[in-house]
Amino acid sequence: MSAFTNGDIFVGETLGTAALILLGGGVCAAVTLKKSKAVNAGWLAITFGWGFAVMIAAYMSAPKSGAHLNPAVTLAIAADTGEWGKVPLYLGSQLLGAIIGAALVWVTYLGQFQANDAPTLGIFATGPEVRNPVQNLLTEIIGTFVLCLAILTQGLTKGLGLSGTGILIVAFTVVGIGLSLGGPTGYAINPARDLGPRIVHSLLPIPHKGGSDWSYAWVPVAGPVIGGLLAGGFYHLAF
Repeated sequence: MSAFTNGDIFVGETLGTAALILLGGGVCAAVTLKKSKAVNAGWLAITFGWGFAVMIAAYMSAPKSGAHLNPAVTLAIAADTGEWGKVPLYLGSQLLGAIIGAALVWVTYLGQFQANDAPTLGIFATGPEVRNPVQNLLTEIIGTFVLCLAILTQGLTKGLGLSGTGILIVAFTVVGIGLSLGGPTGYAINPARDLGPRIVHSLLPIPHKGGSDWSYAWVPVAGPVIGGLLAGGFYHLAF
């Protein structure tokens, strides 16, 4: 993190996270909203859409900020390296980017949202299929641990990160997590990805949008935070 200036971190993480949420939230909107051409495209479309979103956003922002795009990733790196000074800047930029990206999803699908007649929280934020806070929290911890450890261990392969191939591997890792571990909670694995859009959902004038489920909102924040810190600590000790 020390290799990047504060200005570059702000621009890179805000821009990258906005792109991540625009494209990831966009596929959720495309699959969910009834006037969309992709309505009912299903879970495969969502998982691959999020994977491509990660890939595009990371390639956009990597030269500026290292493309964390996720507070859990930032915390994992800090837990490993001991560099905590720029963590607040990373986290604040990621949350701002997520808010911007979610607002852009609404603008993009404005006509479909205006024709909406069903709750829309699932377009913006995650939720459990079986509401069990302990299980839901553990699911998010496990998924985030896998993501962060996969990112950290790329540094063990010489030149992988510099080649740009590492970003592609992370994108496929996100697809794999979604397919394998995303069923219980919708795999937030990123506090900003869930919290920023949930805030936007609560504020937008969407017809029949339903509630924003703030009683659950702590799970997709706390789970990834814990998972990221555990992954960073484990990597530091084991590798």
